Amino acid sequence: MQQIDHEIFVKVAGSGSFLPGRPIPAEEVDSYLGELTAAPEKIQNWLRRIRNLMKELLEVEYYHFALDPITRKFTEDNVTMSVKAARVALADAGIPAEDIGLIVYGSAHQDQMPTASVRIQEALGIEQCAEISVHANCTSAYKALLIGADLIRNGRYKNALVISSGISSSELVAEYYNQPLVKKEELFLRYFLSDGAAAILLKAADTKAAGLFVEYNYIESIGGLKPSAMGNKRPAYFMNPREEFELGYHHLAQMFQEELRSNFHEPDGSVFLKGLTRMLAKFPVEMDRIKFFQVNFPSKHISELIMDECKVLGINRETLYSKMATMGYIGPPMALLCLDRIRKEEQLVPGDIILSFVTEVSKFMQAGYVMREW
Repeated sequence: MQQIDHEIFVKVAGSGSFLPGRPIPAEEVDSYLGELTAAPEKIQNWLRRIRNLMKELLEVEYYHFALDPITRKFTEDNVTMSVKAARVALADAGIPAEDIGLIVYGSAHQDQMPTASVRIQEALGIEQCAEISVHANCTSAYKALLIGADLIRNGRYKNALVISSGISSSELVAEYYNQPLVKKEELFLRYFLSDGAAAILLKAADTKAAGLFVEYNYIESIGGLKPSAMGNKRPAYFMNPREEFELGYHHLAQMFQEELRSNFHEPDGSVFLKGLTRMLAKFPVEMDRIKFFQVNFPSKHISELIMDECKVLGINRETLYSKMATMGYIGPPMALLCLDRIRKEEQLVPGDIILSFVTEVSKFMQAGYVMREW
């Protein structure tokens, strides 16, 4: 690591995103992912009742899935989508892949060897670089961003390619389930989640001028005494695949209704509000300079409730930035994808702040970032 004799700033030099396939209307989600014809009759009846309710609650018009509905084969995976988003970010920054010093990849979870970061490195044709993979549900993109920014700030690397991807459809298609065992908690996620990838290119700068800069990154976990509200039943070792399927331990489930509400909302406010308050106490920002507040939740309804709560912090609800309506919730990459869309579709002026925060519910990890246009 080089000796630092001056402050190093972190500039967002490029960004890119990728959404697979054509936009799928909400009405086609069940037929596209596959009907659960072998599920218990009670579950099938519940699914028929919940479809319209979920559409009304989520207000998602279209989804993206990396799936061919005819052949039932996947058209992309986490690595291919990451590479496509990364190539756009590299071109946007005008930096060749071989000049990348660090790749930091974040995804919800992974069960693959070698890890995704080195597979992405290989696919980009980078002979040598540092790489790190992070798997921490919806905080993983934020943690990848923190690692990349901090390692640039301390002089270890001159640039970092931060990437996140999610292919939730692989855990939502009908063929994935042991259908006779499925439960409501394992199925309603079909109406939330979508597929996609995003990447940003971070670069060291000697001064803050003419561009978007990473001001602050924040992570915490407040789930030490809370139950896990999302996950599967896999143990911390590899099971016999047949036994895992027969027991349904691979099914991804999430609490909902009262169970989730009682752990998310506490007597003195939601865990989201209290986490964001702690972040802003450590790094105060001028509330009137917040141009966009990217709330990383899989529901417009929940995001709007959060905005009501955040009024006590002085955050204007009109700053809420969401792209869920046109793509569904793509999980961890959403934090980077929204940043890409803001850079390319919105107008930022010097002093404008982008604030983002997330609460994930697998174990109530939280994270956020502050960026400012200079």
